[in-house]
Amino acid sequence: MNERFRRGAARQTELGGSGGARGRVYDELADIAPDLHRFAVEFAYGDIHSRPGLDAGRRELVILGALIALGDTRPQLEAHLGSALNAGVAPGEIVEAILQALPYTGFPRVLSAMSVARGVLAGRDLLPVTTDSIAQ
Repeated sequence: MNERFRRGAARQTELGGSGGARGRVYDELADIAPDLHRFAVEFAYGDIHSRPGLDAGRRELVILGALIALGDTRPQLEAHLGSALNAGVAPGEIVEAILQALPYTGFPRVLSAMSVARGVLAGRDLLPVTTDSIAQ
């Protein structure tokens, strides 16, 4: 285990660990691409996510926007929605961030992302999300 991996694993632990949706993605590919998990931890978390300049919540909102724009990213959306909540992003802020993507990514991707968000929020007993729960 190198310093990049240690730093990345610590950041992942801070955001809720490598289990759950994130762990499932890595586990499903371990028999074909065993190094993929290490690459993700070292690069995405050890090099990029651990940089100074943005707090973890803001980083997660940027990541959510990128995943929504890409489309077809359900497992990654689930993982990063959980990380956003663990980083202190309020459910209403997540809903607003997803809605903000609408004019740039279109209804199909936003509807899909909102469906994933609903599942994550329901799993944490955070529904319903009301306008009162949106930070001003």
